[in-house]
Amino acid sequence: MNRSSKLAEPLPLPFSGKVALVTGASSGIGRAAALAFGRAGACVVVADSSVDGGHATAAMIVENGGKALFVQVNVTRANEVEALIDKAVSYYGKIDCAFNNAGVEEENLQLADGDDAMFDRIMNVNVKGTWLCMKYEIRQMLKQGSGTIVNTASVAGLIGAPTQAVYAASKHAVVGLTKTAAAEYARSNIRINSVCPGVVKTTVLARALENDPEREDKLKNVHPFGRFAEPSEVANAALWLSSEQASFVTGHQLAVDGGLTAI
Repeated sequence: MNRSSKLAEPLPLPFSGKVALVTGASSGIGRAAALAFGRAGACVVVADSSVDGGHATAAMIVENGGKALFVQVNVTRANEVEALIDKAVSYYGKIDCAFNNAGVEEENLQLADGDDAMFDRIMNVNVKGTWLCMKYEIRQMLKQGSGTIVNTASVAGLIGAPTQAVYAASKHAVVGLTKTAAAEYARSNIRINSVCPGVVKTTVLARALENDPEREDKLKNVHPFGRFAEPSEVANAALWLSSEQASFVTGHQLAVDGGLTAI
């Protein structure tokens, strides 16, 4: 057989040998990202408060030939987040990529109509949860000498969001955490960015629109594309930010919004 007739060597998977941690991975963007990391060769730590959904995501990765570990976690509790990082490292030896995606969106009110319980829940999960995850991930990545972190913010972290004041405040806070940490740890070879999705087609969105079909058209029409994002489209952006292709990108807020912030 001559050289030209030999089969080409398969290209290595972009995350082969890497360990990726994904929070909020039981559904939606988190599940799409966990599956994408698995397809790209990473060992995936699937983290979520939902046991059934988390195990289901991990099983999907394994069924597709990947490696996955599910860890139940409440990201608002420091001891559980610390235990998550410890378990991931004891199982796989390191954490190369972290995608802090866990979050809540339970608001459709003008600011003066909100209540303390709603404020506390949104801020605890979206801000404290992201901060705690970053805190313990960065400590591990400093030991390793490298790592990447991607946080899920939102277009509501870049612009105002009428009837979602607290949610917008929480996502502006995620952007602030991302920028500050990126500047603090760049010299330590840790890159930290965020994705800022527009409206994404998830089960949460479907439930929110069940009783208000007219709202669906209004939300679609604020995107120049005239549609919602697929979870995989946001996941792909998170993977790019986590990859070597984005090796000189840190402190960036990547809008995945179908042009919403362009108008």
